[in-house]
Amino acid sequence: MKKIVLFVSVFATMFLAKSVQAQEKAKWNEKDAFHEVMSKTFHPAEEGKLEPIRARSGEMLTKAIAWKNSDAPQGYNKAAIQKNLNKLVKGVKKLDKLVKKNASDTDLKGQLTELHTLFHEITEKCEH
Repeated sequence: MKKIVLFVSVFATMFLAKSVQAQEKAKWNEKDAFHEVMSKTFHPAEEGKLEPIRARSGEMLTKAIAWKNSDAPQGYNKAAIQKNLNKLVKGVKKLDKLVKKNASDTDLKGQLTELHTLFHEITEKCEH
């Protein structure tokens, strides 16, 4: 009886491990790199700290372009998000120009908030 319970336990564990592994998507490095810059600039901006986006707007633009131009890993439908990726790059270019013009914190925060919302729209489409 103990052998049967052990066998069933081992089999169930292997089955669950395969199921979890099959559900995980490949990492999209360019998406993750953009997200890192977005999170480290947007969240401080929510608290009124615009120095991070002023310092990293050019980097954000580089990451957005790299993401747009990258090949999607298996499990992602890039065609479903391509239009929004183009819009993201355009919006980040606008943000970078605002930074270079030394725009007000209010203008920067508004544009960054729009980009943050768009980023989440894109990632939601990536999940489906």
